[in-house]
Amino acid sequence: MKVLGIESSCDETGVALVDADGAAAPRLLAHALHSQADMHQAYGGVVPELASRDHVRRVIPLLRQVLAGAGCEAAAIDVVAYTRGPGLAGALLVGAGVAEALGAALERPTLGVHHLEGHLLSPFLSPGAPDFPFVALLVSGGHTQLMRVDGVGRYELLGETIDDAAGEAFDKSAKLLGLGYPGGPALAKLAQQGRDDAIALPRPLLHSGNLDFSFAGLKTAVMTRLRALGPEPTAAARADLAASAQAAIVDVLVAKTLRALEQTGLTRLVVAGGVGANRRLRAQLDAAAARRGWQVHYPPVALCTDNGAMIALAAAMRLRAGLAGTSRTGAFDVRPRWPLEQL
Repeated sequence: MKVLGIESSCDETGVALVDADGAAAPRLLAHALHSQADMHQAYGGVVPELASRDHVRRVIPLLRQVLAGAGCEAAAIDVVAYTRGPGLAGALLVGAGVAEALGAALERPTLGVHHLEGHLLSPFLSPGAPDFPFVALLVSGGHTQLMRVDGVGRYELLGETIDDAAGEAFDKSAKLLGLGYPGGPALAKLAQQGRDDAIALPRPLLHSGNLDFSFAGLKTAVMTRLRALGPEPTAAARADLAASAQAAIVDVLVAKTLRALEQTGLTRLVVAGGVGANRRLRAQLDAAAARRGWQVHYPPVALCTDNGAMIALAAAMRLRAGLAGTSRTGAFDVRPRWPLEQL
């Protein structure tokens, strides 16, 4: 069974083909990705209308690139999967419309996939994929959640952000420091030149006793500290603030994640989403897990951000588990707001 995945929920257009034949683990045959980061950088963030129009321009060329890379004709596709939500409504409609049109043309079933489930299952494309059950830390864009995962489609929300997500804290702190978009990688790069203990910043909800997150106050603290540095802070002071902000975000993510593992009694952790590529986060989680004899699983770094591979994989795994009803009607809708626990 060959599953085509189309991702268009925000500012990246992704297309991929996954082979899920037999009992073997699904195998990525080819994938292609176009990031709109350069286009949105001038605006300091994603412009939804521009994002939607760019998806229209990119998706068909990426589809052709993937089919050529996999050495397949379109007729070899068995199922066409696409991101149904959550995300930007216009952007989601582009991927959904292309998927439904392709499914109708090929007379193949289509399947709408939850974007966060794609991230959640993305480590199954890596060697040494995790076994169920596990705790998952989802840190993708506007989402920061801890989930207990007992199987495909069996998800329990343990904690989530009550305001800004970790990714938003990275991006907003980077914007305050005058760094480019997307802000997370830029802030992490600048942080390498600074001292993470140079500037005292809060760790919101660190000792709350629950597994929820809050990063809005941290962004405000970064703004306050930056103003205190004066109108023209030195390069060293900016690097110290970047390093201190990154340390505060990572400290909270690590502490809450370890608490989730302890409370559930599980010993396996999956980290997924764009922030999951952060080196400091990975290093601290790996070190903590090694001390306790726990396992930590990540998707390949190239598949941490939004991509079509995770959508094709999630569709294949749901089909194998008998959890996904496919459609041949050509009718579809998208769900810009779609809690994962409603699956």
